[in-house]
Amino acid sequence: MPMPRFFVDLPLAAHSRIALPEAAAHHAVRVLRLRDGDSLSLFNGEGGEYPGVLHVDGRAAAVELGAFDPREAELAGAITLVQGLPSGDKMDWIVEKAVELGVRTIVPIAARRSVLQLSGARQDKRLAHWRRVAVSASEQCGRNRLLHVAEPVTLEQWLAQPAAGLRVLCHPEDGQPYADTLRAAGEARALDLLVGPEGGWDDAELAAARRAGARAVTFGPRILRTETAGLALAAAAAAVLDWA
Repeated sequence: MPMPRFFVDLPLAAHSRIALPEAAAHHAVRVLRLRDGDSLSLFNGEGGEYPGVLHVDGRAAAVELGAFDPREAELAGAITLVQGLPSGDKMDWIVEKAVELGVRTIVPIAARRSVLQLSGARQDKRLAHWRRVAVSASEQCGRNRLLHVAEPVTLEQWLAQPAAGLRVLCHPEDGQPYADTLRAAGEARALDLLVGPEGGWDDAELAAARRAGARAVTFGPRILRTETAGLALAAAAAAVLDWA
């Protein structure tokens, strides 16, 4: 059984003792049923991790940390998933699987055809929830750096930022083969994947993306759902570009 891993938003140092935050202590002792003396690992998102030994005192728990382990599980390149907001709880699935596939950043896009529209306290609540999903997925899959879930913006707002690398627009009806586009990018070390919501991007969004240098691509003859497309493109990029 893999060693249990916990994210803590605290400074960590080798050969020190740290009190687990209440939520982490509850999960370790009450949910996973870990006992005094069990082994676990802590990470704080800054890279690497610290194996340690659990000490339980009633409902409280502390960890005696060992030597720093610099192990990383990141891709060689940076993938940003620019995801049109999907309906329901599909974004939970997208965030969780994007973490597992090594995506570095997700930018939720309030697209014109997005069924889900967020603002104010409702948006803040969803954003906090997605970030908790990212933490939980990182604990499970072995990543020591957290995927960043950005605040939702419109596509035009995101496109106004300078491009960090190759921008790819998922467009099943009008585009070049995805693998060919990736190979033609050469030594690019950053990739932005633009995936629309269920109804796709509208004409104005497509035009804006093209003006900003996004290259339209197709990924086979099948139409992928919004919650599948970005994940499939991320996995394929890691393989084609040898980033995995």
